Order: sequence, then C-alpha cells, then structure tokens
Amino acid sequence: MKFRTMLLAGLVAVSGCTTMSGTKTGDSSPATPRPTGGNARMVGGLITGSLGEGFGSGDRKKALEAEYRALEYTPSGQAVTWSGDRAGRSGDVVAAQPYRVGSQDCRQYTHRVVINGTTRTARGTACRNVDGSWATLS
Repeated sequence: MKFRTMLLAGLVAVSGCTTMSGTKTGDSSPATPRPTGGNARMVGGLITGSLGEGFGSGDRKKALEAEYRALEYTPSGQAVTWSGDRAGRSGDVVAAQPYRVGSQDCRQYTHRVVINGTTRTARGTACRNVDGSWATLS
C-alpha cells in the first residue's frame, strides 16, 4: 500500500509539469524535435492571404519568418515583431498556448499588420508537419 501511494504521488508530480502539448510549464519549446536546415519554414501563413495583399517578396518573407518564430520558439502571448523593407510596413505575431491534435503540435495565432498607419488583423491556426514546417489550416 505504501509503495502504491508513493508511485501515485510521483505520477501526479510528474504529470503536473506538462501541458497537453507535452511542453514543460514555463518552457515554450514544443515536445517534438525542432527542424534544422531547410525545414524551418511556414507553409501558407496568414500573410499569404488578403492580410499581405500588395506586399513585395521581401516584406512577405519577413512576415512569414515572424509567423514561424512565433509558432516555433516564442512563449504564448509574446509578440514577435517585424519591419518591412518599405517604410510604413510592419507587424507582429502572437501565438497562443500550444496543444496537440493526434500527433501534431498546433497553435492558434494572430498576425497584425500595419501599413502606413492602417492596421489589419488575421487569426488562424497552424500545425507542425512531420518535416518540421508549420502549415496554416484553412
């Protein structure tokens, strides 16, 4: 009986250190290995829709990189900011707490874009693919 109580207490202590996504509390790193090399990328992205309408490739690339950094590395609620190549273009991306769907890590996120003082916002969800890339859900 004493062993069973100790085992149960140990399991409760260990399970309290994780969220549904398998990350440690206070640690924003996802449970699955991080991509390396050419796999660190976004597939789609909120900026590729109407949010990024009229953006050149340089601005679009910086915005997509911010989406990736927010999803992959940044704790929930913290903004990843970016500035475009052209004056008056900037934005920030804020990802929510990661969660798991089947075997994929997913996060909801918000991308806010400012173009010459006008703000546009889009919200979406992205999940990490087996190759380490993140893909937005339509």
